[in-house]
Amino acid sequence: MQADKLLISATELAGRIGETKLRVIDCRWSLVDPPLGRTQFNESHIPSSQYMPLELDLSDPAGVRGRHPLPDQQRFTKTLGTYGIDNECSIVAYDDGACTFACRLWWMMRWVGHADVRVLDGGLQQWLDHGFKTEVDVVQPEPCDFEAGSSLTKLCGPDDLLGDKHTLIDARSHDRFLGQNETIDHTGGHIPGAACYPFDENQSSDKRFIRNPDRFSELDPDGSIVCYCGSGVSATHNIMALLLAGYLEPILYPGSWSEWIEDPSRPIAPEDG
Repeated sequence: MQADKLLISATELAGRIGETKLRVIDCRWSLVDPPLGRTQFNESHIPSSQYMPLELDLSDPAGVRGRHPLPDQQRFTKTLGTYGIDNECSIVAYDDGACTFACRLWWMMRWVGHADVRVLDGGLQQWLDHGFKTEVDVVQPEPCDFEAGSSLTKLCGPDDLLGDKHTLIDARSHDRFLGQNETIDHTGGHIPGAACYPFDENQSSDKRFIRNPDRFSELDPDGSIVCYCGSGVSATHNIMALLLAGYLEPILYPGSWSEWIEDPSRPIAPEDG
């Protein structure tokens, strides 16, 4: 898929601020300090932005389906309407620059059939590096209706992952993949057969995505690739990177590791992790 269908540059976004049907969504979040994103948004944000929190609008409460399970599609479409997002809107998602939370919204918009959505490449860091202004004013569009369409994404559940039908890639860091230094989930390790492709290796030092197919050269471009992480967030970063590298639409396992470990009958690697 062409990069300009997936990403938007800070310069292009700056030229579009003020468009009637543009909705700019700030997705900043911290897994260790949940209120931080809202605080940062209140202090400064890209003009016309609205703040959309991960654990209120982009996921259901944590439980047996993982730490950030997908919300019901109907609830999510109602949420979009409260942000003034209808089917004619052009969506730009951004966060601090890591792009993990922005990619989560990007994937979810496509999940409900909305193709006109892009991630700000490099996030707020790129916006500031270009010298573009921020503001504290908050825009409140009129509520509207959003109707879900045919999904543009693919997803699967835990029962689909055993066997060799899919190639599994894990977006977490190498130490967490190996069951070491696990500070978020109650059990360390990874799904047997998975390979580790840390999401933060998808970007250069300026936080912009690397358009390099060699990043995934060991993966079969015609194979069925399933992306997962800790809770279905940074896995969407790998989905973005795979599409930029020319791969077919990968599959998201939204429950990811935090769901997998809720059933003690599911195998874990390494066994002594």
